Amino acid sequence: MSTDKPAFASSADLGEKTISFDEIGRGIYAYTAEGDPNTGVVVGDESVLVFDAQATPKMAETVIERVRRVTDKPISHVVLSHYHAVRVLGAPAYGAREIVASDVAREMIVERGEQDKASEIGRFPRLFQGADSIRPGLTWPTMTFSDTASIWLGKREVRLTKLGRGHTAGDIVAWIPDAEVSFAGDLVEYGATPYCGDAHFEDWPTTLDHLSALGSVAMVPGRGAALTDAAMVADGISGTRAFLSDLYDAVKQSAGAGCSLRETFERVHAVLKPGYGDWVIFEHCLPFNVSRAYDEANGLDHPRIWTDERDRQMWIDLRG
Repeated sequence: MSTDKPAFASSADLGEKTISFDEIGRGIYAYTAEGDPNTGVVVGDESVLVFDAQATPKMAETVIERVRRVTDKPISHVVLSHYHAVRVLGAPAYGAREIVASDVAREMIVERGEQDKASEIGRFPRLFQGADSIRPGLTWPTMTFSDTASIWLGKREVRLTKLGRGHTAGDIVAWIPDAEVSFAGDLVEYGATPYCGDAHFEDWPTTLDHLSALGSVAMVPGRGAALTDAAMVADGISGTRAFLSDLYDAVKQSAGAGCSLRETFERVHAVLKPGYGDWVIFEHCLPFNVSRAYDEANGLDHPRIWTDERDRQMWIDLRG
């Protein structure tokens, strides 16, 4: 493993990304930005639904501007795939009458929302452009559900489903039945490294099985390019599954041999770097991923809360 000392997380990543806004089904759009967090948009006959809000109201304006290129219908619903700050703090900009999340996601905002906000801004400041536009306090859902919920944009249904634990304990996906298109949130990444700092490695593959069973002909992943046909969808799901399996198997082997967290990280980095090192934010995610996998392999089911202080100490311990 290289002995150089990289900048903390993605604090040195300041390069702008090219935004794409592609129609992947009738009235269904993928807002993507070369590996930065994605947003899904559904235009119904009466109103618009946005899936994942971006990190700040200022960044949400870039989504709104593109929505306004294709429709003048009101944005009635913002759906949050999970609780992470980079997905939720832009929600107030849309002026939606409902902000929707799973009940578990809301519980996680209560438990760790403030710490997560400070942690994420410190790790990746470029993703929080216009942080001063964030309203005081946290973004709270106005509507929650346990397993499934349907939102009607007039006659068009968007079905929200909690398929199981994965990226977090509270992930949900959106399914648009009339187009057979899904929005996966960070359960699926495409050419981008899954972030697993709050993950459930034992459960995530089964959750992906449930997602695959939907039979999506197109999908908006959490990061990476839009998946525009069934083959790309299958590739996105299988690639995410392979990364999770390779990482967790390597961590379990190392932890089972009594290796320290640092020793485990160095071994896992060496194993994964050849196959995944060119994926977006690989070096950013891997220390957090190995830390969480090491905890789960040692029997800790409920992920520990990341704080800005814990982030930086972990980075020093693992990366120098």
